This record gives sequence, C-alpha cells and structure tokens, in this order.
Amino acid sequence: MIGRSLRLTVVGDAFLDVDILGVTREPNPFATPVLDVGRRLRRAGGAGLVASMLRDDGHEVTLLTAIGDDQSAASVVAQLEGVNVVAGELRSRTPVKTRLFEGSEVIGRFDEHCESTAVPVFGGPDLSCLDDADAIVVADYARGVAAAPLIRERLDRLAGLMPIVWDPHARGVPPTKNVSLVTPNADEARRLSRVSGVGLSSSIDAADRLRREWGVAAVAVTLGQDGAVVSGGGHHCLYVPAPRQVAGDTCGAGDRFTASVATQLAAGADPPTAVDAAVDEACEFLAGGGVAAMGHAASVHRSSTSDWRPLVERIRSAGGTVVAAGGCFDLIHPGHLRTLRSARQLGDVLVVLINSDDSVRSLKGAGRPIVPQADRAEMLLALECVDAVVVFDEPTPGQALRDLRPDVWVKGADYLDARLPEESLLEAWHGRTVAIPLVPGRSTTALAAKLRSA
Repeated sequence: MIGRSLRLTVVGDAFLDVDILGVTREPNPFATPVLDVGRRLRRAGGAGLVASMLRDDGHEVTLLTAIGDDQSAASVVAQLEGVNVVAGELRSRTPVKTRLFEGSEVIGRFDEHCESTAVPVFGGPDLSCLDDADAIVVADYARGVAAAPLIRERLDRLAGLMPIVWDPHARGVPPTKNVSLVTPNADEARRLSRVSGVGLSSSIDAADRLRREWGVAAVAVTLGQDGAVVSGGGHHCLYVPAPRQVAGDTCGAGDRFTASVATQLAAGADPPTAVDAAVDEACEFLAGGGVAAMGHAASVHRSSTSDWRPLVERIRSAGGTVVAAGGCFDLIHPGHLRTLRSARQLGDVLVVLINSDDSVRSLKGAGRPIVPQADRAEMLLALECVDAVVVFDEPTPGQALRDLRPDVWVKGADYLDARLPEESLLEAWHGRTVAIPLVPGRSTTALAAKLRSA
C-alpha cells in the first residue's frame, strides 16, 4: 500500500450489497432446499465498494455517484461513513444485489431494481471534486453515472493531466480518450474488443485492440487468479502473474485491483509497475478474507498473514467445524502436506498456526528458521487445503488458540500418548485434540542436516 494519504475521487454507480449467511436444512416434502438464515451482512457495492476500500487504506475519498430516495440508498450512505458523497439525482430505486451463502459457498444470488435506468442528473458544482484529486477512478456499472454528459466533458478535459483509471462494463459507455489506464476483466475485454477465443493470447490481443480503439494510454486485462496483462507503457505487452492462488470468495477482487492501481499511479508509478503492485494487493485482499474481512482490525497479538476472523465467523454461523494445526513448517515436505490434507478433512475450514522467526529461533537454536515466516506463510497459503495462516510470537500457540477457539486441534501421532498443554485450553470450549499419523522418513530436521552436509 501507498505510505501517504492521497486525495482520490471515485466516479460511478453505487448500490447495496447484501450477504445472507445460513445453513441448508433437509428438503421439505416438496423437495425444495430451505436455507436457515443466520446473519445478514450489508456493504456499499459497485463504486461504493471502491470508495470504501480507498477510505480503509487511509486516503481522503470523494464518491461522485447518484443516490435514490429509498431505504436501500440510506443503507448505502450509512456504509460510506468517512467518504465525502457527492450525489446526483437517481431517477429510479437503488439496486440491491443479494448473495446466499451456505457456509463459505455461494449457492445463489438475486438482484432487485437492476434494470436499465435514465442517465442521472448532475449540476456543474457537483464536479469540482474532480479537479482537486490526485487521481480519479471511474467504476462504471452501466447505471448511467459514467454516461452523464457533464461528467464525460470534465473527464475528457482532465485526461492526460492527472491519473484516471477507468473500470469499464460490457454494457457501459467507452472510456474517454487519453485516460491513463482501463481495467476490463477477461470476459469484458473479449466482448468489448470482439476478439474471439479464450486464454492469455486472446487477452493480449484484446488489450492491444482496445488501447488503439479507445485512444487510451494503457489497458490492463485482469485474469482472475492468473494475474493480468498490460498493453501500453512499453514496446511489448506485459504479463503479470498472480503471486499465488487463493481459494474462496472472489467478490471485490477486481475493485481492489482498480483501487490499488489508481493509488500507485497517483504516487507516480508507470502503468506496468502499478499493475504489478495491484495484482499483488488483490491477492493479499483475497488471502485476507476478501469483502467479508473489510472493516476488521488485524490481531494485536501477532502478525496475521490472512485475516481469519471473518472466515471463521462465517463457518461458525453456518454450524461448521473449525480445525487448527500448528508447527514451524520451516522446510515444507510431503509429510506436512499429507498431515494438512488430513486435517482439512476433519472440518470445514483449516487455520494453520505457525511459529514466528523469533519463536522458531528460541525453540530450534541458531541457524533456524531456514525459511523466513513470510515465505513459510505464503507457501502454506498456496496449498488448497489451507484456508488461513496465523503467525504467533510466543513459544507455544496458547494465545493463538484462545483467540481462534478451534473445534479440532490436530497434532502428529508422536503426541498420541502425551498430555498436551493445549488440551486444557480446548476443554474450556469443548474442543478436542486429534492425532494424525506421521509419514516415515519425512522431517525438517533431516532435511536441514542434508542441506548442511551438501
């Protein structure tokens, strides 16, 4: 993230996002699945989500949008506390997009008031927030804000004078000429460019064609977990791979990318450098729990590679089982992999607690760890069976377990006959310890000895 506060203006359509969390009961006599609702989570969606992200990053944010006169609009504004909302007249009801969750899985979605609407009305004084910004983000969700004539005229005048990032929509309006960067996803890029085919090659062709047709400085096509490709800012197209694969809810990853790339450009980065940083930040956003984690503070007891709290809370609210495993995981080997895969099968989410570098050093002595904690955490998160990683500084994971309160604590079978100090902790919340067989001949100590003798 950028280390200083910026003045950023987000232009675009805002709506209300609702997540309904629940558990599916057995079908009723009519064989219709029934979702027992546990909780409802609300947040500003569309351009409102981008503004919320930038606000949470510590920037001074203005949202230029259109707001209706209904209860959903009031909910959107309430979620935007700390954002300066400049609103034109929306001559329709506020769109609401509702997702249904069973555990951590999306099982359905329904939309309300998302039909086409007239272009919102803005006055000239509304647009002064554009002139004073360090950068502008246009988040077009095809509801008319980006099509408003006064807004397009002002953006056309500012393009080339300040960084402008345009996140387009397949049914929206084209970006104004000379904007700094346009960020369609792969599907939007194919539809807008009329390039056929799928895969990296077609995305590169689409980026090149759109950059020429729109007359913009650069186009970055986002590819989900494959990263992004950039046309512009150099003689050749640039491919930026994602640093790791992250499982889970991908909602908001594109908005995180757009918000991050805008701050990078505002701080003086060129488009390739900005996209490289934004891909990494989008991955970190998903690893940290995605939209479900927004607004949650990180733990004060330890550094946390991913914010496990929203994820665990969601699993618990749906009646699921939380599993934890722990260790140094200094040199990850097949024994670790098999243990973690087995642990994940015991529940609905697996959180791995790993010793910090200082903690490993106090336990194992000088020369350990071989692999620093950030790299160990990243490798663990790359495993499909691992949902979150928490790094703890203490010699034992006692405090981390108190915070997490797992239903199941997994240890290797070498502890099968031993009374562990953690067991008394787990008993306090009716958790239990489960041992998993070790893989013969696989150990970090043996690998470290081989490395020293090589």
